[in-house]
Amino acid sequence: MMASRLQPPDRTRDMPVWRQIEQQVLLQIRNGELRGGARLPSALELARQLNVNRHTVRRALDALEQRGVIHADPGRGLRVREECYDYAIGRRTSFSRNMHNLNVSSGNKVLGTALVSPPQRVAESLALARGERAWWIESSAYAEGRVLDHGQAWFPAARFPKLGEVFRRTGSVSRTLAEFGIADYFRSYTRVTARLPGAATADVLEQSANLPVLEVESLNVDGSNQPVQYGLTCFAAERVQLVLSTSER
Repeated sequence: MMASRLQPPDRTRDMPVWRQIEQQVLLQIRNGELRGGARLPSALELARQLNVNRHTVRRALDALEQRGVIHADPGRGLRVREECYDYAIGRRTSFSRNMHNLNVSSGNKVLGTALVSPPQRVAESLALARGERAWWIESSAYAEGRVLDHGQAWFPAARFPKLGEVFRRTGSVSRTLAEFGIADYFRSYTRVTARLPGAATADVLEQSANLPVLEVESLNVDGSNQPVQYGLTCFAAERVQLVLSTSER
């Protein structure tokens, strides 16, 4: 809902009524009363509240959409557009490092761990022998209270015994691998696909299933080019902008 009720337009002013409504909403967004993701009342609700024609409100909302400050969220109405974080993907890619560089508070939540027989694509990517098992980790990551991604990762179980337990304790891939003697690791490849999320991913990301996600398939290797992690991560496309970096850092 609105942070505070809008004031009825002043019909004695030279400024058109629809523009006054637009400016009031814009002011609430700019001063932080309306934060990213906040839902706006419908045009009909606002028209009744302000005692104006619905088409007048619709014109104000259209102007705000054109400015890029609000958007239509299918099934959820109009919402304030959320701040989009730049997420660097390069030779070294780390969620915690990215958030540190952006100077935002962040963390992650472990949703599940298991010792599994991985899908064929995962087994081949990790160079596992037939019948060899892998640790599977499901997690979500957030920044400033907003969920940014829903991820699944697989690690060779023979090389990393009890990895699930370590990851639950550390909450970080980098810190987990460090405990197994891998102080540094590198991105072998990254493949990005835009798609609509399944119901489970949409629920974790706290977004509509009609809004796209950026699915990132990746493989990380150690200094000897041996696979250590295969990942599939879905980023909320409205909250994260992927930035491909050629830097060695």
